[in-house]
Amino acid sequence: MLSIPALCWLCRLPLQIARHGLCSRCLQQIPALPAICPCCALPASGTRLCGRCLRRPPPWHSLTCVSDYLPPLSDWVIQLKFSRATALRVMLARLLLLKLLNSRRDNLTPRIDLVLSVPLHRRRAWQRGYNQAELLAKPLARWLGCEYRAGVRRRRRGLVQHVLRASARKKNLRGAFSLEMPVRGRHILLIDDVVTTGSTVAEISRILLAQGAASVHIGCLCRTL
Repeated sequence: MLSIPALCWLCRLPLQIARHGLCSRCLQQIPALPAICPCCALPASGTRLCGRCLRRPPPWHSLTCVSDYLPPLSDWVIQLKFSRATALRVMLARLLLLKLLNSRRDNLTPRIDLVLSVPLHRRRAWQRGYNQAELLAKPLARWLGCEYRAGVRRRRRGLVQHVLRASARKKNLRGAFSLEMPVRGRHILLIDDVVTTGSTVAEISRILLAQGAASVHIGCLCRTL
């Protein structure tokens, strides 16, 4: 029997390498990032730390993203998150992997030895059937040659973050997470699908550093610029 060739997620033409998910032409259609700060990944004038991070650095060491929250990436994130399009996970994880490898090449991140994902509350995870951040984190850990653990737990559900303003997001997350494993001396990559204000990853980063993590680095598909 003839196998059905895998199709590019964007142009729907057959792929030479099925696991890539995107053809080389469509890969170039992902919106390019402007000059961004290597720490907060917000627009900056150069490749050094921006004024915001110099005055008040976030509680992590670097943030790597694929693109702004724009189509087609934002459409794929919505499909993965709300339409059970879990087949997107490998292609999306590979896009983030390429960015992470570039960051390592530019000496912006050290060699990671532990990958964690931003957790969902157990009730929301049950309703959705999966945690989209975990779907991205597992193949990334395998490709990076390091350990993946579901080491962070969400203790209480709280309100949905994207409906809240920045100040309310911080209050909504106080005491929301707990660490379920030792992290002392480890270089950690924390994965989420979208970072907007950074409140969620900041709260988890503080916990990790307080427990002795050597460094915390954030990886996400979209960073709202």
